[in-house]
Amino acid sequence: MNFIRSVKLEKLTKELRYVSKLPAVKSLAKLDEFEFISPVTYFVGENGSGKSTLLEALAVKYGFNAEGGSLNFSFSTKKTHSPLHSAIKLARGIERPKTGFFLRAESFYNAASYIDTLGSEILGAYGGVSLHEQSHGESFFSLVLNRFIDRGLYILDEPEAALSPSRQLSLLIRIKELADNGSQFIIATHSPIVLACPNADIYELSSKGIVKTAYEDTETYSVMKAFMDSPERMIDHLFEKE
Repeated sequence: MNFIRSVKLEKLTKELRYVSKLPAVKSLAKLDEFEFISPVTYFVGENGSGKSTLLEALAVKYGFNAEGGSLNFSFSTKKTHSPLHSAIKLARGIERPKTGFFLRAESFYNAASYIDTLGSEILGAYGGVSLHEQSHGESFFSLVLNRFIDRGLYILDEPEAALSPSRQLSLLIRIKELADNGSQFIIATHSPIVLACPNADIYELSSKGIVKTAYEDTETYSVMKAFMDSPERMIDHLFEKE
């Protein structure tokens, strides 16, 4: 059973004037509730569709730090998160997760800095080496390998930002492994590799709403496939007016 079972939008206030225009929020407002069925749920869609805003609201409402980290992180460098979390209600599972982590690519540096202040005992849970002493990709993958364990709740916003294609494949394997052992993932991504977890639910966010979509029917997949099938033709088409 998932740790977050569903989310519903309870009210829209003046504070939410900007976010209420986002496709994700407008669609959520039309639903009685949005249910998380699979242990792995993906949100895909164009920039500006509200994926990150929705993930942030879910994470903050559950109790995660707005800039990322585990459930007991309490640092803040700048308050930039939206007030959407105050307008949603979560239905939680009967059991609580053993652990959890909210990853957002844009503030991972801040989370890594905070981890450095926690001492060597805590640092051991992240691989024993400062995340700042590793490359961006290495530090993120160290986090996944060492900090992510079974029966955890993991909310990931564009995790591919730090990873090479081969590391994205390794992340995909880790997601499936942890999901099979009782973890829940809610992920926003633009990567067709990260998106490919078997038996996951994929929801495309657009002006049409929050629509459950087959992997091959997502724009993320179709655009990448079209390019890889014929990069020369795609490039010629993109620059034919120059």
